Amino acid sequence: MNINSLQVYEDEIQSLENEIKMLTEEYERNQHGSFAYSKEKIKKAMKAIQRKFQEERKQDYWSQDLKTQLVLLESDFSFLMNFTGIWFKTYSRRLLEKSEIKTAYKYRLSGKCQSVPFQLEFKLTEEIQSNKNGYAVVSDLNIIIESEESSDLSTLVSRVEESGNLLLFFKSLSCFSEWCEYRKCTLAHFKNKYPNIVALPEGLSGDCMILKNSELPGFELMIVWKIQIDKDGKAVPVLDFLSKIPMPVLENKTFASDMPYWFRSLLHVFGIEASIEAVIKLLCSGK
Repeated sequence: MNINSLQVYEDEIQSLENEIKMLTEEYERNQHGSFAYSKEKIKKAMKAIQRKFQEERKQDYWSQDLKTQLVLLESDFSFLMNFTGIWFKTYSRRLLEKSEIKTAYKYRLSGKCQSVPFQLEFKLTEEIQSNKNGYAVVSDLNIIIESEESSDLSTLVSRVEESGNLLLFFKSLSCFSEWCEYRKCTLAHFKNKYPNIVALPEGLSGDCMILKNSELPGFELMIVWKIQIDKDGKAVPVLDFLSKIPMPVLENKTFASDMPYWFRSLLHVFGIEASIEAVIKLLCSGK
């Protein structure tokens, strides 16, 4: 309880003491009549102070309790954002319609999942059925993704906007963003390790890696690394191997034309990083 509240109570008590003193003097003069009335007045005043004291204590209690709950909710929300990688920047809700059986809101959200920013706008309609059970329907969904990887997400966005399945969107976006971050780290790793061999024409956010060896003029390999989303919303890495090989090399080393098949076999056995490493080392050897 703060100092101002205590001062109020002290003032009230002082006022009551003065009133009691006045009533006592009046009693001594009259002995009868007004004392009974003054006694009741004192009781009412004391009860009023007691009620006020209890109400303020209750308000202080609930205020502290709400602050504690808010801190816990913020902590839980921060944990979920760190766990999923989805961070919300702005949020707004506007009431469109409200009745005994239906409530409709307009939502706007913006945020970022790893390095992929997004904006959402949709209508959420909550309806209560006769058995008191309710359900919510998402409609008028509009998704905007302004990112270099947005072309890979176009199919997902179209599917989610049509179905209104926000859970599918966030689940797929989280998985897709994790693969994008892994691809960036992998491309950066090989570019730093083999700066004279590896070229990234589209930068770290691109999906292709070009391999060249100055000792093999005209010989060029390209690894294309796409991230596709299947019908269930699962992000899947898809790597392809393209080659630009001079005719004399093709005539003398027929295995060069089979490198795409060899690369795909490596992927199934060793995984992405080890397979790329094997291709680069083979190119560095000049064989």
